[in-house]
Amino acid sequence: MSQHSIQPARITKVLPDSIAAEIGLEPGDAIVAIDRQPPRDLIDYQFLCAEEFLELQILDAKGKTHYIEIEKDYDEDLGLEFETALFDGLIQCNNRCPFCFIDQKPPGMRNTLYLKDDDYRLSFLYGSYLTLTNITEKEWQRIEQMRLSPLYVSVHATEADIRTRLLKNPRAALILDQLQWFQERRLQIHAQVVVCPGINDGIHLDRTLQDLAKFGGGEIPAVVSAAVVPVGLTRFRPPEDELIPVSPEKAREVIEQVRRWQAQFRDRLGSTFAWLADEWFLIAGEDLPPASEYEDYPQIGNGVGSIRQFLEAFDRASVALPKAIAPSRCLTWVVGNAVERAFEPICDRLNRVEGLQVRMVALNSNFWGQSMSVTGVLTGQDLLEGLQDRGLGDGLLLPDVMLKQGETRFLDDLTVEQLAVALNVPVIPVSGIDGLIEACARGKVV
Repeated sequence: MSQHSIQPARITKVLPDSIAAEIGLEPGDAIVAIDRQPPRDLIDYQFLCAEEFLELQILDAKGKTHYIEIEKDYDEDLGLEFETALFDGLIQCNNRCPFCFIDQKPPGMRNTLYLKDDDYRLSFLYGSYLTLTNITEKEWQRIEQMRLSPLYVSVHATEADIRTRLLKNPRAALILDQLQWFQERRLQIHAQVVVCPGINDGIHLDRTLQDLAKFGGGEIPAVVSAAVVPVGLTRFRPPEDELIPVSPEKAREVIEQVRRWQAQFRDRLGSTFAWLADEWFLIAGEDLPPASEYEDYPQIGNGVGSIRQFLEAFDRASVALPKAIAPSRCLTWVVGNAVERAFEPICDRLNRVEGLQVRMVALNSNFWGQSMSVTGVLTGQDLLEGLQDRGLGDGLLLPDVMLKQGETRFLDDLTVEQLAVALNVPVIPVSGIDGLIEACARGKVV
């Protein structure tokens, strides 16, 4: 666990017309303590700030300390954003899962891409997955006292020997006891199972889903949902990792296997409970399930239904497309080849706009050594190789899931600007459906 001493919570943004703006707080200031208690993280901050009367200890950008008293409504937000959600450092992972994407990266990428997060606080705040192997007794007590639920847990297998083999950590064997702990305290988790063919598939996957479903019933199920995800491999993975990629045959087998369980769970638990990530259908070359099968998309962050949701959102938003645009434009839309078949209806609909031609180019990632890739893993190098010497028309539509958040940089540190120069074409980063439709309709509407 790489936790450090608590640092003052540095403010990056003060929302206009907020309490913080009213009392004169500015970006660069930092909160040292609230009612004399230094907040460890955003959870502490939110909990401490809920009260009606507060005393803040502030360290301003010049290093001077101020004490400010505030009277406000209970639970009223101060209107601050911070540099990080963790003021005492990240709880890092001490497992050695062979399929961990971070261990499958080449050396020389930016440092933040090698941080292995196994922090229950980020799980609670943002839905990131953790293994529960790194939590100390004190932190378990905090989860219980502050009711930090739901958490998102990488289970992978419930059999002690299989989970220990996958996580390379003897504490991984405790998973069923830990699920019992959540159940006894009426706290909840969403589970994830990354299927590694030959290790935790077949009868082991049956056992895992069966065990998880035992915690899935009742008024407050300890396990709310389970996502079944195919292992993703890159050419940089350790040679002795014993992993094999998911083949189309294996994908079809797992789809059939999980669907049998889903039918049972719907009868027993009143919910599908175990969900198949979209990638299974893409690898198998099968159609995605209809929107009606996803309930309230409980595992959307795991890629369960995200493509279906994207297609549905496009259908709703496409009413905003004009009948025609002038002058006419020809655009190239680059995506990962895993979604090519699923996105064809979007391309067809865009091309019904008179004067607009959108050509979809679906690429795999040679950078990662994958024959099938989702859009988010494509690097600048992949685009340079895959788009060179093609007629790209008047512009390249670039889904911004390929870029570092808030920046114009790909995973391999190439920038959008460098790509535009190298391909000699304007590059238009697009964010989601609205960005795609706006970029396509940017010609003069007639």
